[in-house]
Amino acid sequence: MGNGRKQLGSWGERVAALHLEAKGYEIVARNWRCARGEIDLVLQAGGVLVFTEVKTRRGRAFGAPEQGLTPQKAQKLHQLGQYYLYENDLDEVEWRIDLVAVELDSKGKLLRCEHLENVVWGWE
Repeated sequence: MGNGRKQLGSWGERVAALHLEAKGYEIVARNWRCARGEIDLVLQAGGVLVFTEVKTRRGRAFGAPEQGLTPQKAQKLHQLGQYYLYENDLDEVEWRIDLVAVELDSKGKLLRCEHLENVVWGWE
């Protein structure tokens, strides 16, 4: 089922990207990867760089999408954000980490696409 999960995740990322673009965010990168991991979406909004994790769930068998953001994943996202800034020579830019929760019912109908701002902080 690995492929179905990957497809679901890719679909959720497209939904999240469209949702954020409609809110005025500009997409800088999708699925930015480095040796340490991946950031789903890198966006720009009003001079702020926004690293965005997208969690997509079909049904609640594994909890709400937000519950997929574990403390370990949050810490890793913070490290990836810092690495992105370093790699792109962006030392004086304001940034944050957001989460987009995409939830579908068991038939695949979109129930919600919720953007939560500044979900990770203070890992210094």
